[in-house]
Amino acid sequence: MFPIPIQKRPLINRISYKILVPVSLFVWLIPLIGIMLTSIRGLGDITAGNYWGIPSEFLLFSNIKDVFQNTPMLSYIINSFKITIPTVIGAVAISCMTGFALASYKFKANLFIFFTFIAGNFVPFQILMIPVRDLTFQMGLYDTVTGLVLFHVAFQTGFCTLFMRNFIKALPNELFEAARIDGTSEFNIFLKIVVPLTRPAIAALSVLIFTFIWNDFFWATVLIQGQHAMPITAGLKSLNGQWVTVYHLLSAGSIIAAVPPVIMFFLMQKHFIAGLTLGASKG
Repeated sequence: MFPIPIQKRPLINRISYKILVPVSLFVWLIPLIGIMLTSIRGLGDITAGNYWGIPSEFLLFSNIKDVFQNTPMLSYIINSFKITIPTVIGAVAISCMTGFALASYKFKANLFIFFTFIAGNFVPFQILMIPVRDLTFQMGLYDTVTGLVLFHVAFQTGFCTLFMRNFIKALPNELFEAARIDGTSEFNIFLKIVVPLTRPAIAALSVLIFTFIWNDFFWATVLIQGQHAMPITAGLKSLNGQWVTVYHLLSAGSIIAAVPPVIMFFLMQKHFIAGLTLGASKG
């Protein structure tokens, strides 16, 4: 059963909808507005308590320049790409193959393995902090980009498999059977049938995982200590002074950190929306 469109609801519901949506949007945007206003201020405004008023001067570009001069920000950005891109490729590639196997092949442990992937999504990641940290120590991967990438790939594969398995399950099984009758190998079925048909879903999943990994702060601080491998989210803490927190530089750095995911979304927007709405029609 589909919900009733807002245009067909009672008048009071339509009026409430038109009022509450802009109010909710504004409340949601308040922190972002605060960060943007702080990023264009100088330290004088902040020490004077001028947090929400009109800035006395426009210093956004000066603050961004200070961020790059006072911290190895460019190195942090490069590290973030070194961590995020391999994680997206690894997690999506593994989940596509796993999703194809769970969606197409019938075997006794199919549901058990699928439920195992689902159950992994409900494990609070904080309780894994000490075991994962100790494991990376034992494997010699602590404080390395490789260790963080491997962890993210392993941790994201559960969600990605759930995502891809459901999309592949919606494909007509007759396509696979016809290809097998023609003598096509399983690998070619996956590569030439499954991958092209699920391209919107792969694009949507890639955008989601890119955003998740790029914005990760918890594991970046748990598994990385040195600046040689620190991503930009963890690197922002280097903008904290010993005695004073430079909020205007932290805000400018946060805006810099937010740019790549935003660009990624707009570049993949068409495929992202197509992937989320794939199979959502009534018929």
